[in-house]
Amino acid sequence: MKGKYKAERDKAQELQIEQTFRDNLTNVVPVNLEEEMRKSFIDYAMSVISDRALPDVRDGLKPVHRRILYSMFTQGYTSDKSYRKSASTVGDVISRFHPHGDAAVYDAMVRLAQDFSMRYMLVDSHGNFGSRDGDPPAAYRYTEARMAKLAETMMQDINKSTVDFRPNFDDHHVEPVVLPTNFPNILVNGSVGIAVGMATNIPPHNMRETIQAAIYLMEHPEADVDELMQFIKGPDFPTAGIILGTSGIKETYRTGHGRIVVRANAEIIDTVPARIVVHDLPYMVNKARMLEKISELVKAKRIVGISAIRDESDRNEDVRIVFELKKDANPLVTLNQLYANSQMQEAFNAHMLALVPNKDGALVPELLTLKSALQYYVDHQRQVIYRRTQFNLEKAELRQHILEGLKIAVANIDEIIRIIRSSKSENDAKLNLQARFNFSDRQAQHIVDMRLGRLSGLEVENLYAEYDEISAKIATYHDILDNPPVLDNVLKTEITAVMEQYGDDRRTEIDPYGVDGIDDESLIKEETVLINLTKQGYIKRLTPDTYNMQHRGGKGVSGMTIKEEDCIHKMITASTHDDILFFSNLGKVYRLRAYAIHEASRTAKGMAIVNLLQLDANEKIVEILAVPEAEEKRSLILVTKQGLIKKTKLSEFKNINKNGKIAFALRDGDELVAGALATADATIFMVSHDGMAMRFLSSDVRPIGRKSYGVRGIKLRDGDYLIGVVVEQSGEDLFLLTEAGYGKRSHYADFRLAKRGGMGVKAYNCTDKTGKVLAVCSLSGDYDIIMINDSGMTIRISSQEINVQGRNTQGLRLMRSNDKLAALAKVEHADEEASSDSDTEDSEVDEAENLVEQVDLDADVTEANNTQAD
Repeated sequence: MKGKYKAERDKAQELQIEQTFRDNLTNVVPVNLEEEMRKSFIDYAMSVISDRALPDVRDGLKPVHRRILYSMFTQGYTSDKSYRKSASTVGDVISRFHPHGDAAVYDAMVRLAQDFSMRYMLVDSHGNFGSRDGDPPAAYRYTEARMAKLAETMMQDINKSTVDFRPNFDDHHVEPVVLPTNFPNILVNGSVGIAVGMATNIPPHNMRETIQAAIYLMEHPEADVDELMQFIKGPDFPTAGIILGTSGIKETYRTGHGRIVVRANAEIIDTVPARIVVHDLPYMVNKARMLEKISELVKAKRIVGISAIRDESDRNEDVRIVFELKKDANPLVTLNQLYANSQMQEAFNAHMLALVPNKDGALVPELLTLKSALQYYVDHQRQVIYRRTQFNLEKAELRQHILEGLKIAVANIDEIIRIIRSSKSENDAKLNLQARFNFSDRQAQHIVDMRLGRLSGLEVENLYAEYDEISAKIATYHDILDNPPVLDNVLKTEITAVMEQYGDDRRTEIDPYGVDGIDDESLIKEETVLINLTKQGYIKRLTPDTYNMQHRGGKGVSGMTIKEEDCIHKMITASTHDDILFFSNLGKVYRLRAYAIHEASRTAKGMAIVNLLQLDANEKIVEILAVPEAEEKRSLILVTKQGLIKKTKLSEFKNINKNGKIAFALRDGDELVAGALATADATIFMVSHDGMAMRFLSSDVRPIGRKSYGVRGIKLRDGDYLIGVVVEQSGEDLFLLTEAGYGKRSHYADFRLAKRGGMGVKAYNCTDKTGKVLAVCSLSGDYDIIMINDSGMTIRISSQEINVQGRNTQGLRLMRSNDKLAALAKVEHADEEASSDSDTEDSEVDEAENLVEQVDLDADVTEANNTQAD
């Protein structure tokens, strides 16, 4: 029975609902669904765009940030007060201005207090506000905050009608539409936001640079982006880093959209094994997550050479990440792999979208260029100063009006007192005063309210002084309002004061030669460098200007810290983009780009070359040659200690793997000592340790393969051995350097051409004082000579100080040294004044000795034996 009654009841209810629906059909309004969806979505999108996601170009703030700062300001949470609970700020923002969740408000406030998110923080925090490792902030009931001092300048004169106010969401309070903000916050701190159908990503900038650019734009309204970039070099991220190239920066500033590549600042430490130390990271990179990803890449062998990773960053967020490398690792290769495969190099995709006021005052999204962003800021500041001046003028004129009435009252004080005493009431007194002296209602009321103490002589003097002061202010206010240049001067003065107080140095470096790419060569600036190699196999590169110019005969400066019993063996000049061929004593050749050699300071010992080349146990590098790409049509001349020579096409050395290739097939007891590049018609000089030289044509040596034996180039006496080979260069001379620091230039024409294989002629008169010949090169007045001795002392002198002498002389003293000289390099001449040397007197004595020794002792000791010993 119960089931039957229930079914009847349900049916009756259905009939009633159906009847109600039919009765209401007359109230249904047909609506086009497509139009309704479009209208609703547009309303929602515009609400998100204008009230949540995009910043206002004038103060650079989103509504939530503006409300947070205004709430702190109105509650008195200023920088000169004590910290207050974050919960009180969050609660006030939600209750009065921002009807959204507390998490959104607190997250926004936290970001304003993070030094790794904001270039210039606007909230001063106390407590755990998160970290760059992605750690979340503590709950707002635990943390405290107050306005940063810089944020207070954004509120300056806000109560002087400088900006408009509007009702809040429930019409119980008012909030500012925009803040006065007397610095260009839209560029200084940037902004990140995702709206509906659009997003913004504005990079932060340096305040000093940005304000200087704004002042320049005020003075030069027609300035273009290139002119403004004289001041704003590029974004300045709070986490520092290095920006690669300027093309992305220029594109962003010209169009509002661009790709800016930022990489971490890393340093290679010359320890054994080497280490890579990272000092900062790109903007918005989560450090902990990045290191976790790198660890995975190391395990997957996508990044090689890393043995351990340590995060030594401190609590102050100073980044220090250490990558310990394996003994056989190439630090530069590993570093580039880190850049290529991890967030140590990131692209900041700038999209400078913000809300700007249109002609009707409504805010609309606009893609900003650098110039337009600065122009909107300048226009806003002009309006702020204009409205503030109007407000001050109205107050000043009101006070002046009161003072004018007081002046009349003081001049007629007896009658004023009589009228007030004879009046029946205060209102009658006002009316009587107005009738007698034509006072306004304000003036009459002020006089009636005036105390008798104001009638003293001192007060009267102050009254007149105040009137004069107010009159002067009014004149100034009118001048500002009527003359735009005067207003601009006020603006420049105010923002310059902000710049001087809060401006700081740039944090982010800009590498103008860097480009967006990971290819090693594309990341390296092309420049001339010196490459030093020691006998024990330590190598480094450095710039030629590391060594200052000195006069010949000096002692030099410390050039390298070397290990005991080690000394410089080879020193060459090259471009960072040149191929460097390394030749070993065993006749093998290896190949590296110059930039792959680690750059080090003048006194650093460098890196062990075994970390760059896979050398055998008893193998050592004896010659290094720089080979530009344009030189690949030339031939390579190689010579051995026993006087053999070989010519091979340079193209055969193009493809060399990391294990090297055979360059010279050596006989027992012989070893490779030197090499040079030559054309088919070049003239070759082979020079021995005892100063003998053989000059012959390159055509006398036919080209042969890499694995072939050489032919005899010079026949050596017992105990003598070959030290080098040089190719004659037009307009240059032959330069010889001895172990004791003596050297000379001689004309190539002083040496007759002969057939290879002879004993040659004497090229240097070696004595006990000069020592044996150490090195040889081709030299002209366009070059400087850099010499280094066994103890690492280095000297650089101009070749113009080296006189041309006959071939059988003992030369000039070029460097005073108790140690033997070790290496020689020639570099392009530097136009700089030679540094003073303490050995001036000794140099003068040497000069006198050398003048005597310049007598050509040219006794032709040619022992012509042109027998070819192929």
